[in-house]
Amino acid sequence: MRYLTKTTVVALGGLSFLFPATGANAQQSKGGVAQAPAATVAAPVYKPPLLGAPGGRVGGGTRSAGREFVLSVLAPDHSGLTLREHPSLYWYISDKTSLPVELTVIDPRATRPVLETRLPSPTAAGIHRIRLADHRVRLDPEITYQWFIAVIPDTGRRSRDILAGGTIVRITAPEALKNKLAETPPAEAPHIYAEAGVWYDALAALSELIEGAPNDAALRRQRGALVSQVGLSGLGEDR
Repeated sequence: MRYLTKTTVVALGGLSFLFPATGANAQQSKGGVAQAPAATVAAPVYKPPLLGAPGGRVGGGTRSAGREFVLSVLAPDHSGLTLREHPSLYWYISDKTSLPVELTVIDPRATRPVLETRLPSPTAAGIHRIRLADHRVRLDPEITYQWFIAVIPDTGRRSRDILAGGTIVRITAPEALKNKLAETPPAEAPHIYAEAGVWYDALAALSELIEGAPNDAALRRQRGALVSQVGLSGLGEDR
């Protein structure tokens, strides 16, 4: 993705794409069998921080020959928080693709992106992880960074890029939260982060548990319930 100007980013924030307008109480249906609402799952409960105006999540999608293609970042519709210098970012794609995929991270203080790089084209639908440490990207505290995933159907016409993006802010953990996390086993860490309003770390802690136990359906349901709390129903249970 070419460098997005501030005007472009603002414009993208107003676009409406192909995401279902569902929330935490939406029911999923698989094979014609109604599933229990996400709220019934013993999942972390995310309490959004009070940080003023929403950051503006951007979602992307397209339709071809009656087929819907969905691209999303797993981010809230406001500036999500992290305690980590090198957090992980998660994104979702509804189908595999051989098209180029690009990651861009923007620091509002800089004239150029702090990161603009091609990612491996996903060979499977579902959730994918980006470790910023792998790209030597460090987030400074109290700065609102924008990050975008772009699927590029035509490298000669970048206006056709399918985009999804969100915002992230690194904060310093209060001593009470540090102490609580130090005393908490890994299985409970997602709940602590979510309760404290630290979205990216709650999602990462839960996703890391899933990576350690990939066949644990209960953990996947918990992640599905967590992401549904920010309006992304039906995405979190994917691999």
